[in-house]
Amino acid sequence: MSITLHGISKKFGAYTVLDNISLEIPSGGLVSLLGPSGSGKTTLLRIIAGLELPDSGDILINGNQTAQRSVRERKVGFVFQHYALFRHMTIFENVAFGLRVRPRAERPTKAQIRERVSELLRLVQIEWLAGHYPSQLSGGQRQRVALARALAVEPEVLLLDEPFGALDAKVRKELRRWLRRLHDELSITSLFVTHDQEEALEVSDQVVVMNEGRIEQAGAPDHVYDNPATPFVYEFLGSVNLFTGRVHRGRAKICDHEFEIPGHAAAEDLPAVAYVRPYDIDILKKRNGEPALTATITRITSKGAVTQLELREHFTGDHIEAELSRNRFRSLELEEGETVYAHFKNLRVFSS
Repeated sequence: MSITLHGISKKFGAYTVLDNISLEIPSGGLVSLLGPSGSGKTTLLRIIAGLELPDSGDILINGNQTAQRSVRERKVGFVFQHYALFRHMTIFENVAFGLRVRPRAERPTKAQIRERVSELLRLVQIEWLAGHYPSQLSGGQRQRVALARALAVEPEVLLLDEPFGALDAKVRKELRRWLRRLHDELSITSLFVTHDQEEALEVSDQVVVMNEGRIEQAGAPDHVYDNPATPFVYEFLGSVNLFTGRVHRGRAKICDHEFEIPGHAAAEDLPAVAYVRPYDIDILKKRNGEPALTATITRITSKGAVTQLELREHFTGDHIEAELSRNRFRSLELEEGETVYAHFKNLRVFSS
């Protein structure tokens, strides 16, 4: 089922939570709403589910207007961050709950409910916990129960509101990979809210970056990461070095060096901000004719397969963070306190 949003806006008092949001979510896709706290992600999710009403705009699920539909009629499954399981019910009864409370004419038989719940518990790999209570489960197991309960009613759309936010990093990583495999098996249209950039980039078919109630950029994870449309997206997605300077007719003046910026040939001496990822900085022990900033290594930190360097640029005193592969670092034989040259392999400039 596809989801189409046209001009969705929402205010709480004088505060604008969503500002004219339009978005296409393809049928069978797994889409992440990514952004900092307060960017409007959860409110948008709740509006799609029917738990909140927009002030303006249209929501279409598979081409059909949903504004007049109740939450139940929208056939949406919702998975919350904090599980919302019934403590007094067994895991089996928690998953069966949505089926048991259906109107009598739509309610499956006891045998059908038993079969459906057992099938779902096998699917989320916790069938052996059917007779346990939520308090007896780990956080990761409870989240699987919450997902099974959402799937029990056979939703057309699955909405997940930071489902792994309450879990530790290792469990979160395991579960998001499991969720991706489960989604590929079920092919249900899913919308996933998170503020974790790595999570969104790893799990999703499409990433929607939100900020202050607006969409900054939407697209495939690799495209959004490699081609940020705005300074906010650049800074939000991963580590980045930021330099202030000026751009004039295709050249950017950063610190005491000029760099060619072909995309800004028409700019006439404008203030600008330049961005470069730590792994897009190469460290040279001698100048080779390419533009490079002179810097002193202030700290070296090993991070497994990569080595992180902290440097202080000589002209402005700016802090620079660079990452080298372990082999590259060893070949250079670098030491703290050493003067080196930082060459930017990929520099992105936004003029003001």
